[in-house]
Amino acid sequence: MLYIIGLGLGDEQDITLKGLEAVKKCHKVYMEAYTSLLSFGLSTNGISNLEKLYGKPIILADREMVEEKAHEILAQAHHDHVAFLVVGDPFGATTHSDLVVRAKNMGIDVKIVHNASVMNAIGICGLQLYRYGETVSIPFFTETWRPDSFYEKIQRNRLMGLHTLCLLDIRVKEPTLESLCRGKKAYEPPRYMTINTAIEQLLEIMQDREESAYTEDTECVGLARLGSEDQIIVAGTMKQLQLIDFGAPLHCLVIAGNTHPVEEEMLDFYRCRT
Repeated sequence: MLYIIGLGLGDEQDITLKGLEAVKKCHKVYMEAYTSLLSFGLSTNGISNLEKLYGKPIILADREMVEEKAHEILAQAHHDHVAFLVVGDPFGATTHSDLVVRAKNMGIDVKIVHNASVMNAIGICGLQLYRYGETVSIPFFTETWRPDSFYEKIQRNRLMGLHTLCLLDIRVKEPTLESLCRGKKAYEPPRYMTINTAIEQLLEIMQDREESAYTEDTECVGLARLGSEDQIIVAGTMKQLQLIDFGAPLHCLVIAGNTHPVEEEMLDFYRCRT
């Protein structure tokens, strides 16, 4: 059996009872470590806390392992119970759907254990979940690469009066350009996009457009370390949020569409007063 188990968003205690029971059955436990991170996963003792709770070692599965060596994980699931741990919910990233398809094609039984993810926890800011449009991902700009395909999605959402959840780039174990040229593995330091950087890039893209989907005065909500004890939620204009230090990763941003009076009442609890 291959168990794909959601861990939730905060710390080791956010796993469900069903998920914990499944982990304890498993011979091997892998933890996906590139589409997201538990808030405590950035600390030095994050993994050891999980291992203490589970009573067994955890194998970190980076992008390279999942994309190039998934067959090894699946081969083990032919003979033993194998757990694949995912931050948030198992289907928060398409990579995990691909793993399910491959497992089923190999005749391996798959069991999913769901949990909270950013896609539903974002509701804490007060903007109602059914009033969101398409979610977008904002990647880091480089000197030679400034992708802006997400702009049209934000624009469509705004035209329909819908909110937009912006997931911000996480770059973990990314190969350096030099290593790709030389064929030797070397990796960039981990980088996590801040709300401030995301807004800077969004405003840069907006300047090149004839019809702006948003401006520096558009209302947004910045959220940091969603689901953890020290989460931060601030509502304000892009211009206001750009001046706030949201602290450690992970960050995400919501660009508000048309708001209902009840949504406005909730946003008032988080409103930036500067």
